[in-house]
Amino acid sequence: MAIRTKVNVDPSFPLSSMTDLVFLLLIFFMISSTMINSNALKLLLPKSTNQVSTKPEAVVSIKHLLPSNTFLYYVNSTKHSVAFSDIERKLQEHLADSDEPVVSIYVDKTAPVAVVVDVMNIAKRNKYKVLLATSPE
Repeated sequence: MAIRTKVNVDPSFPLSSMTDLVFLLLIFFMISSTMINSNALKLLLPKSTNQVSTKPEAVVSIKHLLPSNTFLYYVNSTKHSVAFSDIERKLQEHLADSDEPVVSIYVDKTAPVAVVVDVMNIAKRNKYKVLLATSPE
């Protein structure tokens, strides 16, 4: 007489580990989605290690002369400074044929933020993207 053993296979699957995994993924995506900032202007702040793949088509440099507290503006690395009132016209001339114009702003550390914002407002009026140039860390 052969001895038969009862083999009962339990068809259920333990879902507790699966629910833990789904819960952890949910928490991860909730936290990472709140860290993403959608700024109207794409900026790089001073002392940054980030790199941007977009190449600027125009460059505005602002030099702060400390003794007289005046500013010199240069468009596209020209040797001669430009008056602030002429910056918009020079940028429009240079970026007239561009599909997605990008302006990079180089500023002395000592320049006040208001001066930089004035140049950014020119770019915003003309719907240019703005990059604030930084020095590597």
